[in-house]
Amino acid sequence: MSDYQKLLDEAKNAATEAQSTEELSSARADFLGKKSSLTDAKKNLGLLPESDRASAGKELNEIRKLVEEVFEDRAKSLQNEAWNLQFENERLDLSERFESLRRGHLHLITQARDHLEDVFVGMGFTVAEGPEVETAWYNFEALNIPDWHPARGNFDTIFVNLGDPEEVMLRSHTSPVQVRTMEKHKPPIYVVAPGRTFRTDSADATHLPAFNQIEGLVIDKGITMGDLAGTIDSFVQAFFGSEVKSRLRPSYFPFTEPSAEFDISRPDGSWLELGGCGMVHPNVLSNCGIDPEEWQGFAFGFGIDRLVAMRYQLDDIRELVVNDARFLRQF
Repeated sequence: MSDYQKLLDEAKNAATEAQSTEELSSARADFLGKKSSLTDAKKNLGLLPESDRASAGKELNEIRKLVEEVFEDRAKSLQNEAWNLQFENERLDLSERFESLRRGHLHLITQARDHLEDVFVGMGFTVAEGPEVETAWYNFEALNIPDWHPARGNFDTIFVNLGDPEEVMLRSHTSPVQVRTMEKHKPPIYVVAPGRTFRTDSADATHLPAFNQIEGLVIDKGITMGDLAGTIDSFVQAFFGSEVKSRLRPSYFPFTEPSAEFDISRPDGSWLELGGCGMVHPNVLSNCGIDPEEWQGFAFGFGIDRLVAMRYQLDDIRELVVNDARFLRQF
């Protein structure tokens, strides 16, 4: 047994010194192969007295098993080392690439919409939203635009074929949100309604078939055009700066009476049209279940896309929708 223990220690040393599977295989053959001392000892069992063969054979099998375990453990260790080396060689360091990538940000139109909402919320308004697919009642008729009205043809509406009983369309303005708000809530009402709208316009430098609007609505007692002019002036200065002024020009819209266009001043002294506004027409109030003798109100609206184009002096409004990263990352 002392010889066997010495053999086991030598096997452990040989296995530990082996730095490759080839070296380990050669060392294993020295201790377990056909010419090894263990194989010779097994062959010589027959030379022992019959009474000693069983115990000697048992001892031989035990030591052989221990030697085999030594080489199996070292083989597993070498395999793990080989895998770790392979993993290290094949590892991709992406940290440099990640550091070079710029983080994304909100689209320019979304930034403008959020800013507008913040300005109006700061003035005491709440934000309202509505569906983008509307019926003729909400898109036109409740807003004092019946089917025979000539202004109805100016909206270039995109209709949706859903069959009877109602005419359905993609909303051509966000004014239907005002109607839905007046139907659901009793005055006083102070809301702004941002959202996407659709018309059959061909895309060019100043038009898009799908564009964003924001509209404001105030319904309360004793509301006048003076309140409308003051609200627009406050908004313009909060959004563009205190040096920018606003003015109202008489105009016509079927859902307001009287109606006006509002302009903002330019640094060169000229004026730029921004949107439309006016006092809510009594017919619109009646259509929404509000008594025009008791309540008055004003409404205003303008395009967010055009507002962005004006604020950043864009020559072509289509730049906002082509998603050219070189353009968008400037903002």
